[in-house]
Amino acid sequence: MAEEQTVAHDDARHAEKMAKKKAARDKIMATKTGEKGLIIIHTGKGKGKSTAGFGMIFRHIAHGMPCAVVQFIKGAMVTGERELIEKHFSDICEFHTMGEGFTWETQDRARDVATAQAAWEKAKELIVSGRSMVLLDEINIALRYDYLDVNEVIAFLQEEKPPMTHVVMTGRNAKDELIEIADLVTEMELIKHPFRSGIKGQQGVEF
Repeated sequence: MAEEQTVAHDDARHAEKMAKKKAARDKIMATKTGEKGLIIIHTGKGKGKSTAGFGMIFRHIAHGMPCAVVQFIKGAMVTGERELIEKHFSDICEFHTMGEGFTWETQDRARDVATAQAAWEKAKELIVSGRSMVLLDEINIALRYDYLDVNEVIAFLQEEKPPMTHVVMTGRNAKDELIEIADLVTEMELIKHPFRSGIKGQQGVEF
């Protein structure tokens, strides 16, 4: 009996604590009424940057919201996301793989610059088209190597991006200037990675 009373008392205290927490949370949420198209950055050395971006794209697809993807670096490799979107959701999500691989694969700076510039022109076209979200996958890498002018990218996002369009940018080493204007920035921290143990990138995990 004593044990049952103790359990009941603990349950009651927990319920009271959660009720207070909910009331406080509801009060905070009641003040959050604004909406805007966000500039979102996923960066850092850890895995999951593109994955997080595609998670948002698939949310848009699930809600029937028009969106688009431009891949700045990845090109030669077939990915599960691209296969799924192009086969089943091309009516709502436009997909452009503009890159030709990572810089150490092409070994041609002029070609990489031209490719990045073409991808950026396509990105601008899609952003102003009225889509709800545009994912610029690995654009941070193109900016890191100065294939694109970060000031030009920032000026476009601040001056020409439609007010309700979300733009998601992925890739490690995001420029400080870009982080400064972003609304949401997440840095993926690397703690462990199987690559360091001799495990190659695997289908369904990396691509």
